[in-house]
Amino acid sequence: MKNISTYIASALLVGSLMVSCESTELDLTQDPNFLTPEQASPDFFLNSIQEDFARQIDGDATGDPQDNFTTGGNVTGDGFSILGSELTRVMPYNSRDYRSGYQDIDTDDEWDNAYRGILFDIRLMTPAAEESGLTKHLGIAQFIEAYTLVTLVDFFGDVPYTEALQAPEILNPTLDSGESVYAAALSLLDQAIVNFNTDAAVLPPVDYFYNNDYSKWVNAANTLKLKIYLQTRLVDPSAAANFNAIINSGNYITDTADDFDWFWPGTSASQPDTRHPNYGINYASAGAGHYASNWMINLMDTSDDPRLRYYFYRQTLDVPGQDGVAPNEELLTCSLQTPPSHYVTGGFTFCALPNGYWGRDHGDDEGIPPDGLLRTTFGVYPAGGRFDDDSFAAIAQANDPLSFGAGGTGITPILDAFMVDFWRAEMALAAGQPGVAATHLENALTKQIAKAQSYVSNDAGADLSFEPTPTDVTDFIAATVAAFNSATGDDKWDVLAEQFLVSHYGNGIETYNFYRRTGYPSTLQPNREPDPGVFMRSMYYPNQAVTSNPNITQKSDQSVRVFWDNNPESGFPFSN
Repeated sequence: MKNISTYIASALLVGSLMVSCESTELDLTQDPNFLTPEQASPDFFLNSIQEDFARQIDGDATGDPQDNFTTGGNVTGDGFSILGSELTRVMPYNSRDYRSGYQDIDTDDEWDNAYRGILFDIRLMTPAAEESGLTKHLGIAQFIEAYTLVTLVDFFGDVPYTEALQAPEILNPTLDSGESVYAAALSLLDQAIVNFNTDAAVLPPVDYFYNNDYSKWVNAANTLKLKIYLQTRLVDPSAAANFNAIINSGNYITDTADDFDWFWPGTSASQPDTRHPNYGINYASAGAGHYASNWMINLMDTSDDPRLRYYFYRQTLDVPGQDGVAPNEELLTCSLQTPPSHYVTGGFTFCALPNGYWGRDHGDDEGIPPDGLLRTTFGVYPAGGRFDDDSFAAIAQANDPLSFGAGGTGITPILDAFMVDFWRAEMALAAGQPGVAATHLENALTKQIAKAQSYVSNDAGADLSFEPTPTDVTDFIAATVAAFNSATGDDKWDVLAEQFLVSHYGNGIETYNFYRRTGYPSTLQPNREPDPGVFMRSMYYPNQAVTSNPNITQKSDQSVRVFWDNNPESGFPFSN
């Protein structure tokens, strides 16, 4: 458990914890960055577990030395969401080669945060919590452990579990099969539900998700089970029945008001940085650190998607090579280049977009020009940036208070009502029920668009006259559902998949899993390289895990499939 000054908690709580960290005797067998059970109560452990859990998905923005992320490797900010987003064109991927795009060092932080952070703290907290009858602490920890385990399997495949965290008795844990780890996660969720329904001696003073409403925690646990059954539908004949049994019970997240999200209050840029990580990385005086995805923006712009102004903020209207603006070799080298032949043949957008959208293509590895105060960046949802009201101004400028937008007040969407509707649509379409799938698609879009729009209230300086009208929203949803209904064969999967990816902006874990489960959409912008190699079906094991544990052998490449992915080894997914 890391130094408690990194917790996103009240100043009073942080202050009270700091007093207990002094020691007159240094035990060199103990990591001084971690508190022992004697130094911290279950309350403090649970605070750390919850924060580490959020950062497992979205990473950090500051490279805080007191958390488990070093903001190193190839991926700025870290977190599993960015990895999955880049591979599915929700964010641009900056390598022309899948094999070398992500290396083993790029997942060290996620592995470290999972094992040395989340799971280690849960092991330390559990005995004291059990002894004191803190059933709610245990339930929350079991839920978070289950989600963490499932995500580790989704990205790496087989991972240590039964022998993990048992030093000094076991220093080199062996790998457990991904299937057995998934089973363990389901068992943990069953235990969590029991604990949520059992009276506790004391409630957690800080429950960042549901403020001690344990009926909502029960529904979240069942929703995580739905996710597990969906992800195993290709390899488990009972998955669909188990999924439908939970749906029929009604005990899952059905309303946006009960969504399981991490809320970033956006009140501080100092350690701990409580702004959304994607805000912290991009809303800096030098400008944005990430690029936006040309594929995703083009899809949304050409379909009149009402979420476009909430998702993305344009710092300029003048994109080199577009709308009569002259090409510029320094700022946008590709504006003077000819599109690759496979882009021309497939009719894919190349390099730049009209209407001021300055993003990047999938596989663009041309380096970073001085365009930080020009490129399109994160909007008000989910990262807490600016709502795009045609102001076309540089972000995060000290002389312009409006340029900071919502100040990083945003969310990490984790398990939401709209996601369940998309899952139900996928299950229905896979079962040959397109009419049922269309209904769930409509419900998913209705909920998710309303959710995204609600975050504009966090940007007090936004000109709301630029918001889409209710008619704009209903027309878009109706047109999308009509396109789905009129599509034939596999084209229905393309419509569903495009909307799945767009709607899950902010959670690349879900988009990466969906893409490997289904192979769709087949309409994704391909890599700029005509032959970028086999698509990544899993990640390399982290460098630190392989070099320190002889029981973990590095994969030959990233084409190794996780246990629930029984799709063809080559030619899958359908875009590359």
